[in-house]
Amino acid sequence: MKSSYKSGFVTLIGRPNVGKSTLMNQIIGQKIAITSSKPQTTRNRIQTVYSEEAGQIIFLDTPGIHKAKNKLGEYMVTVAERTLNEVDVILWLVEPTTFIGAGEQHIAETLKRVRTPVILVINKMDTVKKQELLPVISSYQKLYDFAEIVPVSAMNGENKENLIHTIFCYLEEGPQFYDEDTITDQPERQIVAELIREKALRLLNDEIPHGIAVSIDRMKERKGGKIMDIDATIICERDSHKGIIIGKKGAMLKNIGMNARREIENLLDQQVNLQLWVKVRKDWRDSDLFLKNYGYNKTEI
Repeated sequence: MKSSYKSGFVTLIGRPNVGKSTLMNQIIGQKIAITSSKPQTTRNRIQTVYSEEAGQIIFLDTPGIHKAKNKLGEYMVTVAERTLNEVDVILWLVEPTTFIGAGEQHIAETLKRVRTPVILVINKMDTVKKQELLPVISSYQKLYDFAEIVPVSAMNGENKENLIHTIFCYLEEGPQFYDEDTITDQPERQIVAELIREKALRLLNDEIPHGIAVSIDRMKERKGGKIMDIDATIICERDSHKGIIIGKKGAMLKNIGMNARREIENLLDQQVNLQLWVKVRKDWRDSDLFLKNYGYNKTEI
C-alpha cells in the first residue's frame, strides 16, 4: 500500500430532502440509501464506503438535523449531532437559493459547537445558471466560516470528482478500513426493509407522511439458492392509514410489493418471493419499545 494512502470518516448533513442520500448513492455508484420526496426518509446512520487508489472515504449518512417533535425525532437528532464530533469532515448540503431559512440557521448554530472542518456542498447546480451560484455562496459565507464550498449535482453526478478530491485534501494518511469491494456496513435485512419503505413512501399520498416502519419477519433462502422468501410487515399508526396502504382490493399493497421486489432482486441478484402485511401500532414513534423493535435503538448509536 502506498505511504500516501488516505482514509477517514465523512458525514453528510442538511435539511431533510436536500439530496444527501442521492449524493451518497451517486458517489458510491450503487443504491444503498433510500430516497423519496418526503422528509425524514433516512432514519438510521447508514455507513457506505468509497475506495480508490488514493484512499478510502467512509460516509455516514445521518438523519436530517431538525427540531424534534417526538421520540423518533429526538433519536434522529441525537444520531446526527453525535456524529459531527466523531468524523474527519462534515459535508453540509444545501439548495442553490439565497434564502436561508430557520432549518439552515439551526444547522449553522449546531455546527458552531463542533471543531470538524465543514465543506458546504451546494446541490442541484444543474437547476440554476452558474452566475446564480455566486450570490448563494456569498449568503452562506456570511453564515459560517466554511473550509471549502463545492457546487454539485447529486442527480447527474456533475462535479462529483472535484468533491471527492476536496474531501481527500482534508483526510490524513491512514489504514484501509474495509476491503475494496465493500460498499456498506448495512445488513441485507436492513436494506431490504428500507427499500420496501421507500416504495411505500413514494406510492402513498401525503395522508401518510413518515408514520410508517417496515419489519422483516422472515428472510430465508430456499434450498438450491435460487429463490429468497421474504415476509415483511408495514407498520402504520392508524386504522385509516392501514386501509390506504392496502388500497382498493389490495391494489396499493400489491403495487408497493411489485416495485420493492424488483429492486430487492437487483440487490440480492436472485429471484424473490415477497409477501407483505400491514399492522397498526398506534403512536409507535413515541414508544421506546416499538422504536427498538423497528431498528431505532438508542444504545446502538
